[in-house]
Amino acid sequence: MAETPRWYVLHTYSGYENKVATSIEKIIENRKLQDIILEVRVPTEKVVEQKDNERVEIERKVFPGYVLINMIINDDSWILIKGIRGVTGFVGPDGKPVALTEDEVTNLGIRKQAEELPFNEGDNVHVASGALKGFFGTVQKIDMSKGTVSVVVSMFGRETLVELDLVQIELLK
Repeated sequence: MAETPRWYVLHTYSGYENKVATSIEKIIENRKLQDIILEVRVPTEKVVEQKDNERVEIERKVFPGYVLINMIINDDSWILIKGIRGVTGFVGPDGKPVALTEDEVTNLGIRKQAEELPFNEGDNVHVASGALKGFFGTVQKIDMSKGTVSVVVSMFGRETLVELDLVQIELLK
């Protein structure tokens, strides 16, 4: 019986989250482990901060010192991940990995609930906010994992493909 992959939490040295994620991705590629280790994430959020009297949008780690990994745990994969520089261990009793529950996965925003969008590819939309507010365009591609929409807008007489957040556009009625 094949095991199903589950989400686990890795504890890392502070500041090593991205290095650990990159190392895991290289190992996956080099050792062809795509069927054992499916995904690695360092959860981040966009935050607006005030710097030198300017509002600056930065990306901040949601859980500093932690990396989320979707994988099948066995002795080999466990040892492989624990041996990566910067990893202190899996989160769980005595460093033994404990999988996140489905509710935890949803609450952490790892897997978003399926959303019903008011528009589809090919629909005409209006940009409701952001730098391109007031422009009209046509939806080319919707990327739910990133929460973005690629829209072709007409700027200065030219068709231009722009990527916008889902919340920035409205369906034309």
